[in-house]
Amino acid sequence: MPSPLDAFRAYESEAGLPHRFLSEIVLASGENGAWSQLERGEMNLEEFADTFESECAMAGGTVVVADLFASITQASAPRPEMLTAVRRIRAEGLAVGALTNNWRDTKPGEPAPSAGLDQTVTFLGELFDVVVESAVEGIRKPNPKIYEIACARLNVEPPETVFLDDLGTNLKPARAIGMTTIKVGDPFVALAELEAVLEFSLQES
Repeated sequence: MPSPLDAFRAYESEAGLPHRFLSEIVLASGENGAWSQLERGEMNLEEFADTFESECAMAGGTVVVADLFASITQASAPRPEMLTAVRRIRAEGLAVGALTNNWRDTKPGEPAPSAGLDQTVTFLGELFDVVVESAVEGIRKPNPKIYEIACARLNVEPPETVFLDDLGTNLKPARAIGMTTIKVGDPFVALAELEAVLEFSLQES
C-alpha cells in the first residue's frame, strides 16, 4: 500500500498546515499519544478523533480526523506490482506475511468493525499466509515483540526473513533481530532489491 505519510502531506497542504505537522504530532505524543493508542486497539475511532484533534489544536493546528482518514482511504489502493510480487513469491513456495500497524473501528469487546475495514482484513487474509495487526495484538511497530510474533506465526527464524517497510524507524528493530530489511520508497527499486535477495523474478511471467 502507499505510505500513509503521502496522505499526511496531502492533507497538510489542503488544510494549510505546516509541512510534517501531522508527523510531528504523532512523534511528539509518543507511545501514550492518540495515534499510538489507536494502532494498539486501545481507542475506537470516535475516541481517537476527539483526542487527536485536541493534540493538534494544542500544537496550533486544526485537524478534522474524518477528512484526514478520508484522504488516507483515498490513497490506500494496493500497488499492482506489489500484489504481483506477493503472488510470485508464494508460487515459489515461500511464505509471505503482512505485519501492519493499523486500526479498527472498535475496541475489544465492542461491536464488530465496519464493513470497509472488515473487507480489508479479508483481502489481506486471502493474499498472505499470515496477517499480524497491531490493533489486534495490542503492540505496534517498532516494538520488537511484534516482529517476533510475525516470525513465529510464519514458523521461521528472523535471519530467514526479508522485511520491507517505508519507515526507517520500523526497519531498525527488524535488523536488530536478524531480519534482512529493505526500505520502500520507490516500489520498483524496492522490488529490484528484493529480487536480488531472492534470486528470482517478481514480475509476471
